[in-house]
Amino acid sequence: MTDLYPGAVAQRTPDRPAIIMAESGATLTYAELDEAANRYSKVFAAAGLLPGAGLAFCVENRLEFLALVWGAHYAGLRYTAISTRLGAEEISYIVNDCGARAFVTTPHKSDAVDEINATTPDVELRVSIGGDVAGHDSLEELAASVDPTPLPNRVEGADMLYSSGTTGRPKGVKLPFVETPLGAGEGVDGLMSMLFGVTTDSVYLSPAPNYHSAPMRFTRAMQRIGGTIVMMERFDPELFLSCVERFNVTFTQLVPTMFVRMLKLDQAVRDRYDMSSLTAAVHAAAPCPIDVKHHMIEWWGPIIHEYYAGTEGNGFVYCNSEGWLAHPGTVGTALLGTVHIVGDDGEELPVGETGTVYFEGDVSFEYHNDPEKTKESYLDNGWSTLGDIGRLDDDGYLYLTDRKAFMIISGGVNIYPQEAENALTMHPKVYDVAVFGVPNEDFGEEVKAVVQPVDPADATPEFAAELINFCRERLSSIKCPRSVDFDPSLPREENGKLYKRIIRDRYRLES
Repeated sequence: MTDLYPGAVAQRTPDRPAIIMAESGATLTYAELDEAANRYSKVFAAAGLLPGAGLAFCVENRLEFLALVWGAHYAGLRYTAISTRLGAEEISYIVNDCGARAFVTTPHKSDAVDEINATTPDVELRVSIGGDVAGHDSLEELAASVDPTPLPNRVEGADMLYSSGTTGRPKGVKLPFVETPLGAGEGVDGLMSMLFGVTTDSVYLSPAPNYHSAPMRFTRAMQRIGGTIVMMERFDPELFLSCVERFNVTFTQLVPTMFVRMLKLDQAVRDRYDMSSLTAAVHAAAPCPIDVKHHMIEWWGPIIHEYYAGTEGNGFVYCNSEGWLAHPGTVGTALLGTVHIVGDDGEELPVGETGTVYFEGDVSFEYHNDPEKTKESYLDNGWSTLGDIGRLDDDGYLYLTDRKAFMIISGGVNIYPQEAENALTMHPKVYDVAVFGVPNEDFGEEVKAVVQPVDPADATPEFAAELINFCRERLSSIKCPRSVDFDPSLPREENGKLYKRIIRDRYRLES
């Protein structure tokens, strides 16, 4: 089967909307998407980029985003999407590290372009979309000058995406590049059909930045199947609800932070919008507090699905609402790979004990230009890890505790800060929170919380004491912060991941 790509959909339903921008309403049909992708692919090929060559782009959520992705895919390239929240130094690092010979950006990053141009000497083609950018040709103008007929002998391109850098410098996840015919599809296509009921009639609301792996791969799969994507330019909790009603959205993917933001809307606002068109909502990327998940299932019904996986593709754990209600707090059971819990000595642990989560399976990956990081992710028997801590129950359900890098050791006791974060998140006056370890002369480390209050006026010693007591009413005192500081804005990525390392390192430097 080689018809899983937008061009095949365009042959069947050329006028079906492939993408609609949520705020502007700008629309691209499948015929228009396929034509733009064909033109972009020819621009890349004309620049000498053969299958397997590297292309990088730093582009915000906009109408052209997926046409650019498919243009690189049609050309058989290995393409790297870069977060638009990064600065010039970080963007340059990724462009150079991934070996990109072409770079695409927009006026949104024009303030950083001069520095990027000067520090990425191996880039041969620099193009912009959506407006003029210094040192870049217009991709639209170049595309208008080429024939929109497809390239011959097309093969599947592949993404090479970078970790968000929440625990260190971003690492490129490099999967084997196999020149399979275009349209052969990916594993996520089947998962979306089988698990979430996606069809050509589905309308998918994408609220997260598309440069992240899950949004990119889900939108790509939607357009292989032939559904319609509604892409939010940015996430806003009330706008999300209004989009579900306005576009009759059937399917969406979120992160737990988005759940929390919506649950903290006034009840009158939440009741204003009709959610009945939704048949499936998926969440991932970070652990979801149990109370939050209960509230969401009560609100939307048992349509909420969860999965645990990584850009590395070495495993896939899944749970529907029924399974989660029977095993509160779980992320599910393995559909791809076999889960093992392993101790620090490299030995597998019994059921119920907490350790590092490893996957046994046939998928291999490497961290580009980082053999040490790659080696650290594998055991001698070939099992691989994403660096998370968890446990299995008697039924084979996996429960995640935290990232290993964030574990606090206080007086010889292992403390997982996610538990305190989950508790504090539910306080009605807390907008965001980070919990981590800071140096302590007697115990090695102690638990610290940094809170972003809903109302900045609440950043008082009295509120700090209230939050400590709030946490101690729900958890053992050893797991709760001994002190609370306040910050007007925590460094959280738009996909919901918190850059805890940045906050934690600031305190360690101060000490």
